Amino acid sequence: MRNPAADDVALIERMAKGHSEALSELYDRHNRLIFSVALAIVGDRATAEEITLDVFVLVWQRAGTYHPDRSKVSTWLTAITRHHAIDILRRLDSRADSKSVSWDHVQPEAKHNPYEVEESVELSLQRERIQAAISQLPAEQQEALALAFFGGYTHQQISERLNQSLGTVKTRIRLAMHKLRHLLQDVEESSINKSE
Repeated sequence: MRNPAADDVALIERMAKGHSEALSELYDRHNRLIFSVALAIVGDRATAEEITLDVFVLVWQRAGTYHPDRSKVSTWLTAITRHHAIDILRRLDSRADSKSVSWDHVQPEAKHNPYEVEESVELSLQRERIQAAISQLPAEQQEALALAFFGGYTHQQISERLNQSLGTVKTRIRLAMHKLRHLLQDVEESSINKSE
């Protein structure tokens, strides 16, 4: 049985050696994830498409800096996307400070191409799993996480916005990420066991 995570690492290693077909394969595997993250942050389809392309250029340039012992390839790609999207937001100054961010409003656009039904269903199921996991977090962790990942706020800005200490904000985000990782891992393992 193939291990997609190991395959991803092999693709990054091939990219670091200059094999452009590895970039094409990585793009095919992860462009929807990157686009969805970018769209959730910037809220504009055209900008999200540009960010998606930018991210894969960055990944090509930085392939040699990837360390498989630090994170999965998908986690690394998501982090690059998030940072780049937030940089774009700051450059465009498109975020109003008074704008409220809620997990309920983070919804990627629906796909209408009949050839993408299976992928759309999978993305929808992934989104439901993530939202179900997020709903299990305490409200204050949900709020801090939403501001950080989809509002584009720094930890310091969240601290000021919520009138809480920087340490409290960092702890809430760290605890939320830790709990989400375990919740999603449990869901993934149970779905793999059901399919076997």
